[in-house]
Order: sequence, then structure tokens, then C-alpha cells
Amino acid sequence: MTLKPTLRTLAQSYTNQTLKQYQLSYHIKPLCHLHAIAFSPKTESFVSESRNSVIAHHLLDKTPHRDLLEYNHLLFEYFRNDLNNEAINLFVGLWRSGLRFNGSILSSVLKVCASLADQVAGRQLHCQCVKSGCAEDVSVGTSLVDMYMKTEGVRDGRRVFDEMGDRTVVSWTSLIAGYAKNGLNDQALELFSEMRLEGNKPNPHTFVTVLGVLAAKGMVEKGSQVHTMVIKNGFESITFVCNSLINMYLKSGIVKDAKAVFDCMPNRDAVTWNSLIAGFVINGLDLEAFEMFNQMGLAGVKFTQPIFVTIIKLCANYKELVFARQLQCRVLKSGLAFDRNIKTALMVAYSKCSVMDDAYKMFSMMQGFQSVVTWTAMISGYLQNGGTEQAVKLFCQMSREGVKPNDFTYSAILMARPSFSIGQVHAQVIKTNYEKSPSVGTSLIDAYVKMQNVHEAEKVFHIIDEKDIVAWSAMLSGYAQIGDTEGAVKIYLQLAREGVIPNEFTLSSIINACAAPTAAVEQGKQFHACSIKLRLNNTLCLSSALVTMYAKRGNIDSANEVFKRQGERDLVSWNSMISGYAQHGNGKKVLEVFEDMRRQNLEMDGITFIIMISACTHAGLVDEGKKYFNIMVQDYHIDPTMEHYSCMVDLYSRAGNLEKAMDIINGMPFEAGANAWRALLGACRIHRNIELGKLAAEKLIALQPQDSAAYVLLSNIYAAAGNWPERAKVRKLMDERNVKKQPGYSWIEVKNKTYSFLAGDLSHPMSDLIYSKLEELNNRLSDMGYQPDTNYVLHDVEEEHKAAFLSQHSERLAIAFGLIAKPPGCTIHILKNLRVCGDCHTVIKLISVIEARDIVVRDSNRFHHFKDGLCSCGDYW
Repeated sequence: MTLKPTLRTLAQSYTNQTLKQYQLSYHIKPLCHLHAIAFSPKTESFVSESRNSVIAHHLLDKTPHRDLLEYNHLLFEYFRNDLNNEAINLFVGLWRSGLRFNGSILSSVLKVCASLADQVAGRQLHCQCVKSGCAEDVSVGTSLVDMYMKTEGVRDGRRVFDEMGDRTVVSWTSLIAGYAKNGLNDQALELFSEMRLEGNKPNPHTFVTVLGVLAAKGMVEKGSQVHTMVIKNGFESITFVCNSLINMYLKSGIVKDAKAVFDCMPNRDAVTWNSLIAGFVINGLDLEAFEMFNQMGLAGVKFTQPIFVTIIKLCANYKELVFARQLQCRVLKSGLAFDRNIKTALMVAYSKCSVMDDAYKMFSMMQGFQSVVTWTAMISGYLQNGGTEQAVKLFCQMSREGVKPNDFTYSAILMARPSFSIGQVHAQVIKTNYEKSPSVGTSLIDAYVKMQNVHEAEKVFHIIDEKDIVAWSAMLSGYAQIGDTEGAVKIYLQLAREGVIPNEFTLSSIINACAAPTAAVEQGKQFHACSIKLRLNNTLCLSSALVTMYAKRGNIDSANEVFKRQGERDLVSWNSMISGYAQHGNGKKVLEVFEDMRRQNLEMDGITFIIMISACTHAGLVDEGKKYFNIMVQDYHIDPTMEHYSCMVDLYSRAGNLEKAMDIINGMPFEAGANAWRALLGACRIHRNIELGKLAAEKLIALQPQDSAAYVLLSNIYAAAGNWPERAKVRKLMDERNVKKQPGYSWIEVKNKTYSFLAGDLSHPMSDLIYSKLEELNNRLSDMGYQPDTNYVLHDVEEEHKAAFLSQHSERLAIAFGLIAKPPGCTIHILKNLRVCGDCHTVIKLISVIEARDIVVRDSNRFHHFKDGLCSCGDYW
């Protein structure tokens, strides 16, 4: 039978290691490390902290008959007052005097080593324990276990425990607490069970340790069983045990049981109140936390630092400025005015209440004690309150003062774009080795995406070591913003391969990407199915994204079905539905949804009214558009922005009331923007107002000299009027300024593949069949009395050539291909990057009758649903 090594053997091995490490002889300087601690420069400062203990030490020195009991008592006093270096000093003095130690003294000094987390000194004392014959003492063994566990020597602590001849409940508790402290919670629970099986009765400290482990693991059922054991052992009235029970229940979300324990407590301390208040906050019961704080004050309990920090943070969340100021007064009365954590909490509270002067005062009061946390909080406060320049200045000052930013600082300052160079911050991030941080990486991705620089965002994304779901979602959002559905799908598939489970924000990003014009029709439906499988389809952000996606993909009925099934709706949901109906030209539905919003007393924003006025514009409802503009200003007290005025200009311009449109432009409280002049210019082309069109074009070109729209629209106005020399001048100006006209493309999806067409395109493999189908359609159109409207051909050519130009527009080629490739009766969906011309609009209405097909065309302006010779736009296209 192999025997376990004895304590003496274990200690001897430690002795050899120590001697080898310090190259000292154990017989000459066995306590060299302790000696170094005792006579360190810090010792004097420790002595001054407890004058009574020092006086007691001097009196003891003068006592002629001193015994170990008195020395042990003084050692304990030093330990209890956290004068650990003084305790070591006293012990070294005792060793020098040649006094023989007993187990109590060695146990006390081992506790000091544990408190100092000094395993080297602890090992030397272990050797001394063996040498003095005290190693078998149960209190010494327990202290050794405690020392090793608190200095991360778990294996050594367990080895000492296993070799102990006698073990008390304190020994077991020290071992269990040690495992818990080192994160070995499962082993700690196993030891608790083993302890009880061996007939050892847990004490209150054992229960506190076990309840802490159960709270960390969320094992509330096991916790309830331990609660029963606490009651059976008669510990239910001990305050610190009850505090642990409260903490365990609150961390598990069982607020009712935590409150029941609190209510039954005969005595409560500040920890009790703080645990309950903090637990209420964790479980989202903020108002209950405020009420409990009030009760704490009425009960006469002294407020502590953690209580103040918790409640001040609540004030910040609720923007309770008055209460925050009152708390600051209480802090002053409590003598905690110089506490750094309280000052930081107050600074954040004032920032969130938008009183930045007060926040900066709190920040300045911490001069000399400012940490990276306080700097970051102040920078974030300025950013949240629109003080971008102050935030950037503070960030630069922080660097000058030698305070190194952390990941939170970088994440905050990256929100300050464009007041700084993202490249400079990125370079600093790389220098400080934060480029692999998920939070910093995500902020960099977001910043680059907002600059439309997805290429750099991709580089950052691939560098991040441990990508969290936020990083994945940010990258997907980037692809969605630029309409790169293919890139978004690739990233999503990579996410799935790596076993990352998407959340509602991830799926909403990929669904937004599927709303892009170039996305395949079925892709959005597939991700909708994924959301149903993950039971996320009813979450607010995801369902709103689905409404938008279906509306933008031409399926307004599916969008409405998702909208109706939403269990919860916010303003984004309502705006998405109104916008969907507006894009599809269903003015009646737009007005119905808006009236539903008003009946539910929803607080509308400026975006709602932009959508409403735009919907009235597309439906030709001029009076209604004017009415909603007035409702916005008079009933909802929303100040009109440039976008609102531009919508009003578009409303009157499309209706042909160009004079009223100019009145709106001249009456704006600021200079008209590009959208307003573009809307007027487009109407001047339709209504052939050359002089006003020329003015609008000049204004638009001045604002956006590289935008081809102004040049093209003006040249088209001249062309429609037959003024070819002026048209040529405009085209020449475009060439001189290197302004490129965007070519007109049309797309159609057939069997999950997207085909693109240009006017007069011959590149398609089925070109012969497509043009043959067009010729057939032209013959049937002629039979129906169709005559081409050559006013839409803006080229100086003969009339017969103009008709040929019209017949080969990209949307007609796409429709002809769709009629060939898609089964009879199947709806044809066409996407066009420019506005459908009036002649093509007429032709598509007729084709819907000839071919008995529903045709949906999404141009740059809106959706057109063609059916039985009619269009959803009511010809107000």
C-alpha cells in the first residue's frame, strides 16, 4: 500500500525550493522574506494608521513578564485592523528573541500572509510550522489551507487539507471558499456534499460560501434547498447569511423570495439594503429601488458608498436632475464627497441630464485622481450632448497628460466622426494593441461603414480575434447600407459555419440587405423563415425590418400581414408601413394608417410627416399634403426641416403649380437645398417651363456640380422644346466637367438569376427571341390603336427613328424576356434605376391586357402595379 506524503515531507520540499530560489541557508536565514516585509518603508505608515495598537505594542515591550497569549492577542489585533506589515514586524521580533512559537501565533501570521497574497512568505512559515512541530495543529492546518487558496495554490491547499489528521467545519469552509474564489464552483459544491456526508455540520460562513457559488451558477433550485438547510440549522436570523440568500435569489431573478427574506430579517445592515436595491436594479425594478432607498433613509440606516453609486446611476438613467443634486448634498453630509466612484457617478448623471457645465465641474474636482474611466465618461457625455468638438479636445488633452485610452475610450471617440480623422484614431488603436478588441473593432467598422468605406471595414472585421454577435451584426449592417446583398449573405453564411447564433439585430441587418434592389426575391423570404425557426420573427426590430423588406420588394400584402401580426409596435413600425403604402401608390391606405396612429395618440416625428407629404405628392393629393404640413406645425409643434419644405415643393411642382412651388422656396427660413431645386427642375421638364427650369438647373449645378441629374434634366427641357443648340451646350458643359450620365438599366429575376438590360441591348443570349417578342408586341399594340409618344425621345433624329428608340427601352426588353422565360400567368417584376418614361408607362399598361399578366415595375420614384390596363399610380407617375 502506498502512503501519502506527510506534511513534514511536503514542507521539506517547500523548504528546498525556497532555499534554492533565494540561494540562502535555511539554518541561517529561515525567515528572510518576512524580515524584508517587516522592515519595508511602508511599515511606518501602517503603524500610524492604528495608534492604539502601536501604544499596546510599546506597553507590551515594557512588560517584564510577557507570554505567548499576549503576543498572540496583539498579532490578532494587528490583523483585524489590516496592519499586516506591523504583524510581520512583531513576528520577526519574536523570532529574533528566540521565543518558541505555538500554533496560535503561527496561525495568525499565516492569515496575514493570506491577506497579503504572499505565497513565498507563506511557504517559509509552512517550513517553520514543521520545524516547531505545530504542523499537526488543526488551526495551523486550516490557516495553511486558507493561505494557499488565497494565493492561487489550489493544489497545495488541497494537499495540506488531505493530510490533516483532524478537520473542523472551519477547515472545510476554508477549502470550499478557496475553490469558489479560484472559479472552481463545481468542485466547491462537490466538497460541500462530501462535508455533509462525513457528518460535518456547516456553519454560517459555509452557507455564505455555498450560496455565493449557487448565485454565480444560477442554480436557484439548489439554492432553495440550501435555504431550507439554513432554517433547519437555525441560521435564518443571522444577517450576513440572509444577505447571501437575498443576493442568490436576486441574481436568479426570484425577486419575490428575496423580498420575503428581507422582510423576515430581525436585523439589517447597510449590505442588506444595498443588496436589495442593487438587485431591484438588475431585475429592471427601478422604481422599487427608489422606494427601497427612501425606506432605508426612513429606517435611519447610514447610506454607504455603494448605495449612493447605485441610486445616482438610476438618476442618470431616468434623467432625474433634481434628485441627483439632492443626492450630492447627502453625499457631502455623509463625508463621502471625495470618493472617486461617487464623483464619477455624479458626473455621468449630470451628463445624461445634459448639464455639461456641472459634469465638467465634477470632472475638474477630480484633478490628480482622474482615471481613464473618468476621462472616458466625460468624453462620452460631450458626445451624447452634441459636444463633438469638446469631446475631441478632451481626448487630445487626455493623451497629452499621459492617460492611455482603453477600449471604451476608443469606442466612444469613434462616434465623434467627422470632427477627427478616423485614420489617425485607427493608427493609435493599432499602436496600443486594441485593433483586435471586439468593442473597438465594432466601432471602427461602424465608422468606416458610415463613410461608405466597406473595404476598410472588412479589413478591421477580419482582424478581430473573438468576434461577438455585435461585430457580426455591424458588418452585416454595413453591407446592407450600401446595398451589397451578396456580401451580406457571404458574411451571414460564415457566421453560421462558425456556429454563432444570430440575434434579432443580426437578422434585421441581413433582411435590410435583402431589401436592396439587386437582391433575389426569395432571399428575404428565406431569412424570414430563419427568424421563425429561431422564434425571433415577432421581435420589434426584426418585424419592422420585415415590413420594410417586403414593401421594398414589391410585396405590400406580405408587408401588411407582418405589420398586423406585430405584438408591439413603435414609431419605426408605423412609419415603415406608411412608407410602404406610399411607395406603392396606395394613398387611401396611407391616410387610414395615419388616422389609426392619431387615434392611438402616438407621438409622431418629422419622418412621419415627410412620408405623409410624399404619399400625397405621388397620389396627387395637393390639399391633403398641405393639410398634413399644417398639422405637423400647429398640432405637433414640429419645426419644418429642409426635407419637409422640399416635399412641399415637390407636391406643388408635380401638380403643375410651379408658382406656388417657387413661393415655398422663397419663403423658406434657409437657403433651398438640392432636393428642392431638383424637384422643381423635374416638374419644369414635364411642364416645359424653360426659364424656370434654367434657374432651377443653375441653382442645382451650383450646389452639386458633379450630379448629372441637373444637366440631363435641363438638356431634356431644351430637347423637348426643340432647342437643340442649347441642348448641345449643356452636353458640352458635362463633357468639360467630366460629368457622366447614369445609363438606364432594367433588371429581372428568372429562376434565381438576375438579368440586366440596357436600351438597345444585344448582349443577352436570347436577344433574337427577345426582339422577335418585341416586334410581336408592337404589332398587337398597333392593332389596339397605340401611337408612340415621341416627345419622350430627346434625340435630334427622324420620327421613325424616335419610335424605334422607344421600342428598345431597357424596361421593354426586360418585360419581353420575362414573357418568354416565365410561365403564363406568373407576375413579372422589373427593377429600373431611372424613372419610367411616359410612353413606356402607357405601353406596359397595354401589355398587361394583351398578355393577361400582372406587371410590377419599381423605378427610381415608386412602384407601379400594372393590371388589366391600369396602373396603381393612377397615371400620376
